[in-house]
Amino acid sequence: MLLAVMAFFYGEAQIGGSTIYNFLNVSNSSRLTALGGTLISVQDKDPTLIMQNPSSIAPCFSTSLVLNAADYFTNSAFVSALYSHTFKKAGSFAAELRYLDYGKFLETDNIGNELGYFRAGDFAFTLGWGRQLDSNFSIGANLKLIYSSYENYNSFGIAADVAGTYHNTKKNISLTLLLKNMGSPLDNYLPGQFERIPFDIQLAFSQKFKFIPVRYHISLHSLYRWNMRYVGSQDPFLELDASINDFKYPSKTALFFDNMFRHLVVGIEIIPVKQLSLQFSYNHNRRQEMKVMKRSFAGFSYGFMINIHSIQIGFSRTHYGPGATPNYFTFAANVSELSQLAKQKKIKKLERLN
Repeated sequence: MLLAVMAFFYGEAQIGGSTIYNFLNVSNSSRLTALGGTLISVQDKDPTLIMQNPSSIAPCFSTSLVLNAADYFTNSAFVSALYSHTFKKAGSFAAELRYLDYGKFLETDNIGNELGYFRAGDFAFTLGWGRQLDSNFSIGANLKLIYSSYENYNSFGIAADVAGTYHNTKKNISLTLLLKNMGSPLDNYLPGQFERIPFDIQLAFSQKFKFIPVRYHISLHSLYRWNMRYVGSQDPFLELDASINDFKYPSKTALFFDNMFRHLVVGIEIIPVKQLSLQFSYNHNRRQEMKVMKRSFAGFSYGFMINIHSIQIGFSRTHYGPGATPNYFTFAANVSELSQLAKQKKIKKLERLN
């Protein structure tokens, strides 16, 4: 009942382009980007995914440090830093700071006189908590403090994520439900103007095959509303039927399946060796929104991650359209494990000398 009420409240008036703080939906790791940019349900030793799914925050990630960067569109850039720590009594926590810089802009008056330059950017500080309930179930939550600054227009807001995960080690399957960005701006860009933030309900499933080194991912997003199409008769890809001198509109069946697949993101990971992971994905909604020609790679993403001892290095690229292909870079390390590894090497070196 709670999910139904929340879905109605947030989904009723939330159409594309009517929300603020949309940078909260920007992928914050190369692996997440390569697998489609939405929720990924997987339980492995990858700390780069824990802020997207707070129910995966666990003691195994304690003292993990993650740095992410992306050359976003034109002169904009995305960076984030994450650190996780487990306390004996309080539990497992993770903190992340993210920043999306839109670059420097020239300010002019209404007749074109140059007044100088200004910058625009979005910030978010996230504190996450996770807990393992038993061998199969875990829960978690994020609290987000958000600040946005565009020239003289500023906004401050607060939001929360809640997630639950079921993981079956024997069958190598994982299922996660995420309620994302529940909150509101506390201080708006303009006095008296209220804006919504990009709330979402996501469901993700993953499974690793037993006898082949492959894991597949299925993610569902925007579950609070059915209609994902932003255009109707203004669709620029409608074809003209010369016989009736009118456009060829898609059938109800075609519209149904188009809407259905817009909620779906599919990804696959190939793990040829333990130290290497190759990722590929397809996001149908992104392709439908961003394609400017029928033949393009819009909606496709790919990348890789290398694991060396307690260090992870990842790279990915996602295609929005021609010339719009951001590159994502990730570096992750477990500080405690690296320290212990260094001590072990030092002891072995001393033993050889003696």
